[in-house]
Amino acid sequence: MPLITVSYSSSRQSPSLKADIANAVSELTARILHKDPEVTAIIVKAVDAADWFAGGKSLAEQTLASYWIDIHVTEGTNTKDEKAAYLAAMFKRMAEILGPLHPETYLHVDEVRGDAYGFGGLTQERRYIAGKLEVALKAA
Repeated sequence: MPLITVSYSSSRQSPSLKADIANAVSELTARILHKDPEVTAIIVKAVDAADWFAGGKSLAEQTLASYWIDIHVTEGTNTKDEKAAYLAAMFKRMAEILGPLHPETYLHVDEVRGDAYGFGGLTQERRYIAGKLEVALKAA
């Protein structure tokens, strides 16, 4: 049930670019971090290359693309290796979509406590407890 925000800058333009980004992010999040695409929310925002600075110059001046991905997941649901693989795979896939990337391109996995994070009016901790109760009742 991650909430993912993608801000990106690229000289590549197409009517499907935002959908291509969202699809790639959803696919990698499901495959590597094991998050259900049915409860994954993705916000994709374009930033003008003249407004994005890295290394003291705008991306427009450098003719490079970049992105900032911020993903919120429940604490303890992914290993260090999974997060490292996710970061590497995302960099590769986004370069394919956006073009050559500036090395100062970021992805942040925010691990949020289960009692402080949720959707549909329930925290992840409450969902976990409800699932455990359901299993116990079925076993009884």
